[in-house]
Amino acid sequence: MTHWQYVGKIVNTRGIKGEVKVISVTDFPDERFATGALLYVHDEKNSTYHPLTVTGFTRRKTFDCLTFKDYDSINAVEKYKGCSLYVPREQLSELEEGSYYYYQIIGAQVMTDTGTRLGRIKEILSPGANDVWVVETEGKDLLIPYIKDVVKAVDTEKKQVTIHLIPGLIDHED
Repeated sequence: MTHWQYVGKIVNTRGIKGEVKVISVTDFPDERFATGALLYVHDEKNSTYHPLTVTGFTRRKTFDCLTFKDYDSINAVEKYKGCSLYVPREQLSELEEGSYYYYQIIGAQVMTDTGTRLGRIKEILSPGANDVWVVETEGKDLLIPYIKDVVKAVDTEKKQVTIHLIPGLIDHED
């Protein structure tokens, strides 16, 4: 059975030559949308995945624009508006140690190195030099920088992250 990894959504067409606008959620758009890459568009009506081969990729302000082999007109791609794009998880590259796919981190339990449960990672922000993991707690969300002084262990099998609380990480004023 294939496990699918969501990489983006086709939100509109662009021009008349078969180009589509995609809101991308992939960690590696340059690799995922490279010429020759194979993506699968999900047809929700009959739950099928149809392969599309990327022939062009450009980055616009808030969108990635893609073209596909054998789809060279607006009429050919119009039917995919609103559809999601996937790749088989088996197609994902092995990452170097200390790097993770978002799906491996989102939903993980966060524990301190002293055994206190803090909450679950609900999203990942990429504001600059390092990612920031947003932890949903019973109170305010915590923002955990993905740096080695803070993140001590990541167990993707158990979906658990162990962190070290450095001064200033948790606001004690309520």
